[in-house]
Amino acid sequence: MKTAVISGGAGGLGRALSAGLQARGWRCVLLDLDVSNLERSSTQVPIACDLTNPAQLQAATQEILDLTPAIDLVIYNAGITHIGPFEALEDATLRRVFEINVFAAVAMARAFLKPVRAAHGTHLAISSVAGFSPLYHRTAYAASKHALEGFFASLRSEESPHGVRTLIAAPSFVATNIGNAQADETGIARPGSAGDGIDYMTPDDAASVILKGVERGAPMIPVGRVARLSWWINRLSPRLFQRLMERNIRDA
Repeated sequence: MKTAVISGGAGGLGRALSAGLQARGWRCVLLDLDVSNLERSSTQVPIACDLTNPAQLQAATQEILDLTPAIDLVIYNAGITHIGPFEALEDATLRRVFEINVFAAVAMARAFLKPVRAAHGTHLAISSVAGFSPLYHRTAYAASKHALEGFFASLRSEESPHGVRTLIAAPSFVATNIGNAQADETGIARPGSAGDGIDYMTPDDAASVILKGVERGAPMIPVGRVARLSWWINRLSPRLFQRLMERNIRDA
């Protein structure tokens, strides 16, 4: 049985990815701050873990490696967003976004580097359209996702000689937390809760696209119509993409 480790496993997309993998015969280890709503079974192993806490990550890693020494897939799905203008962005908030979106993923990649090599497995980073293009009122979030993509794109070159794939998925807007508070007083919000998203996808639909991309071994997996269009337009003409993005924001 193949094993996947999914951070942010208790959220909508994490659960959907887990369900899709379990339907394919995988065992999924789900990491999240609160896993009380996740049942443990032979194919689902929830582990409570604050990924920004080195001791907790080390303990979770050891618990996973006690199950299996080789990891076939690590999905870096944990993340938060920030909504608001840069002039109101506090340093502590910016650092919090980077701690969860970037440094926690880097720490996970370090922890599972050799187990993934042992399985000739796959690293899958869940990024965003904001990882390869600008996004209004998302300076902290976009910067963190650009950093995430830069790290994993560079890791790809280092790990490919070991028979390891490194893939990046870039959803546009996955409606995982619609109806929840959009942002706290600092502008921090859970992904999928913003009210200014377009091209909403359900977690199940997004997971289906992502897992099909993993099966193809696609280095970049745009998820959703807007993500696909954004990927190509931004590559061909970044200036045009910026104009279209700003116009859509004004019209929203």
